Amino acid sequence: MSKELFMNALSSSRGEYAPACGSATSIVTMDLMDKTGVSFPEAHLDAEKMALLSGAGCSELGFDNVMPLFGVWHESAALGCRVDWGEKHRMPDCQHHLCENMNDEMKITSDFLMHESCQTPLKAIKILKKRFGRDAAITGKVFGPWTLGYHVYGVENFLVASLLEPDKVKEAMRKLIEVTVAFATAQIDAGADTICLGDHCTRDLCSPDTYRDFLKEIHQELAERIKCPLILHICGDSSDRIRYIAETGVACFHFDSKVPTETARLLAGGKLALMGGTSNYAVIRKGSPETIAADVREKIENKINIIGPECAVPLDAPMKNLKLLASETKKYRQGK
Repeated sequence: MSKELFMNALSSSRGEYAPACGSATSIVTMDLMDKTGVSFPEAHLDAEKMALLSGAGCSELGFDNVMPLFGVWHESAALGCRVDWGEKHRMPDCQHHLCENMNDEMKITSDFLMHESCQTPLKAIKILKKRFGRDAAITGKVFGPWTLGYHVYGVENFLVASLLEPDKVKEAMRKLIEVTVAFATAQIDAGADTICLGDHCTRDLCSPDTYRDFLKEIHQELAERIKCPLILHICGDSSDRIRYIAETGVACFHFDSKVPTETARLLAGGKLALMGGTSNYAVIRKGSPETIAADVREKIENKINIIGPECAVPLDAPMKNLKLLASETKKYRQGK
């Protein structure tokens, strides 16, 4: 039932409105780690632990999907970035990039999927498929070539090059898109029902014209080549590019609370499903039962298809608030 609800919710025009509860990004908190007995950093590079911790999103929190890739560095680590996989209270990070400038040769080895950082989530997805295949949708996660460009060249170098050397940036993105497609395809083969495409092209880092000129066509291509429903995730205020996103062919947009819910629904139109939009800080981290219920009502009134956090939840957020978000969504479904 949960899996069917989630998959149907990704098609915004299919049948009667019935919201799912889920997330395309991490919902792991420190108290969820305590509950499962599995913590960071081990959960990033141990398939069984990754599956156990992510599976708690369904078994403990009541979400309609599970998503096992908690950080943003798996494919970049396989490309050669030196990743610090974090601690229980800290997400992974990387201060090292592979190329000093756009003239440096970017080497992508043909066997990058065999790297531990890729093999771990692929094995975890297989485990999750056996455990939850009929009960919850399995959501994989990859990063688009714009974000991978940040990781390979450094954020500042990549953004400056997008202004001064646009052809070189586009050439690099044509290479990096193959990493995105290969990792997504491997996750689908392992059992993923849906894929989250994270691409950090928020207004703070990428103008709407840059999105149109550099990324819209890329996202259209990814929606065609990745053979399952694609969920695009962009942090921050994306209201100035949702109209472009709605034209890419992705199934769903996972949006930030910086975009008002009513605005997101209006801009997305009837063809693009919407997920998220619940503030991680005002609602997930600091919310009361009353504010959580009010947030769910607002999402339902605006026909948000999948109700959940706007992005990876803070590690110190209370697990009980995520459970409340799921239970409030289910109350609506039961009352229909």
